[in-house]
Amino acid sequence: MDNQVIAGLSTIDYVIFAVYALLVVAIGLNASRKNTHSAEGYFLAGKSIPWWAVGASLIAANISAEQFIGMSGSGFVIGFGIASYEFIAAVTLILVGKYFLPIFIEQGIYTIPEFVEKRFNRTLKTILAVFWLCLYIFVNLTSVLYLGGTALETILGIPMMYAIIGLAAFALIYSVYGGLSAVVWTDVIQVAVLVVGGFATSYLSLKWIGGDDGVLHGLSTLVKEIPDHFTMILDRNDPEFSNLPGIAVLIGGMWVAHLYYWGFNQYIIQRTFAAKSIDEAQKGLVFAAFLKCITPIIVVIPGIAAYYITVHNPALLENLKALYGDIVANSVPTAERADKAYPWVAQLLPVGIKGLVFAALAAAIVSSLASMLNSTATIFTMDIFKEYIKPQASDLTLVSMGRITAVVALVIAIILAPMLSTLGQAFQYIQEYTGVVSPGILAVFLCGLFYKKTTSKAAIIGVLASIVIALVLKFLPISMPFIDQMFYTLFLTVAIIVFVSLSTNPNYDDEKAIETTAQTFKTSSGFAVASYAVLLIVTVIYLAFWDPVIGFAFTD
Repeated sequence: MDNQVIAGLSTIDYVIFAVYALLVVAIGLNASRKNTHSAEGYFLAGKSIPWWAVGASLIAANISAEQFIGMSGSGFVIGFGIASYEFIAAVTLILVGKYFLPIFIEQGIYTIPEFVEKRFNRTLKTILAVFWLCLYIFVNLTSVLYLGGTALETILGIPMMYAIIGLAAFALIYSVYGGLSAVVWTDVIQVAVLVVGGFATSYLSLKWIGGDDGVLHGLSTLVKEIPDHFTMILDRNDPEFSNLPGIAVLIGGMWVAHLYYWGFNQYIIQRTFAAKSIDEAQKGLVFAAFLKCITPIIVVIPGIAAYYITVHNPALLENLKALYGDIVANSVPTAERADKAYPWVAQLLPVGIKGLVFAALAAAIVSSLASMLNSTATIFTMDIFKEYIKPQASDLTLVSMGRITAVVALVIAIILAPMLSTLGQAFQYIQEYTGVVSPGILAVFLCGLFYKKTTSKAAIIGVLASIVIALVLKFLPISMPFIDQMFYTLFLTVAIIVFVSLSTNPNYDDEKAIETTAQTFKTSSGFAVASYAVLLIVTVIYLAFWDPVIGFAFTD
């Protein structure tokens, strides 16, 4: 294979990518024709989505450059422990389906801020709507564009800014016009492409390490020779303990991040609102939980393989340099350039496979961009524009405003994205800065859903105080992992909400308290069986990788 092919994409690769791109746009535009004439059609896909599309769309919205590039980079530095984000997410999806979703769907809402108004008041809804808009634009959209641009710059040599603009335009073509329906139905294709492409990358990277003995030998070699990269629970002396603080990963602040993200994050939960029924939505969530269990194989393993080749096995690296030329030597990932790990592996793939993996990366990036844009548009249009600017707006006006909002948000993110180039592990950056906001929002929702005395005044004071608490804990001159910061912020915020609520109205439930019964949380037997299966899978994985050398012995 010559250097020209290795340094970029061959004609076959471009053909594969072109077929993928045309298929996505065609499906998106076709779906757009059905549900763009009403607000419910544009923002909730006419509530017509089946369970398998709900589950696929949840994963497509979640798996982005943040995972492919960011989590792979963390795999390079930290190891398989970073996969805790995926395994705990699988369990969280079950909790959301069982306990949160039934209440939301009973309310018949478009957005999470809309629920806040029903449970609390308009002021708190507006505060949270502004929080989410800022988070989506300045953290989520910006980081996804930056990481996607990093991938294209490394694989194809495209200048960062051109790569960012190209990805943004691709997402814009179908998502802004077609709304949630276009996003969800294209996500089904996106998820299939990113799973196949991701497995191809992991398979081939392990094959380089295993040589003639095969992929399992390659995986066995990794576990035996770099066991520190396969420990799920890090020791306090581990240099990456501040990012994954030992047992606190299982019983502490990571649950804060996941319950917020999967339960109360508009661009994720919006898919379940669009399901045909609550049963279909719950099936979609448990399907997504199964997919989360395999995600680490396709996003973390390539990062660990890159670490083994470039840091632990110089002889193998020299062999690759001899085989593939300067492109290997010029872009070798390091701890300071960890987010180069996945693109570095991807650029060494064979002709055809590289095109598929490039399509998978694009699928991950544009599906998440499309989801974030749709939810940004939904929140601004329904919770800001309709609420304060034009309450009597027609459906046509609301749809038009949604499209304008998406374009403006994307332009801002395009301008800001290159500024993130100084980051080492972008995945950790995203988690850390989301963690400033998420504990307070989670505290408000947990108290609002399950503590009937919670008042609007207490919720407003709590969510504002949580930002102060989070920033104080973050900048105190003490060594505290940000996951622990989230846990303590949640605990203190809940305490503030309870204290203010009891001070305001100690003897009676709040007049807007949520009424639930055993029937509210009743699920189908299929959901229950599938949920137990997911819990068993996650338990076995943690037991196996608690001490990878002893607990998960491979045979060659």
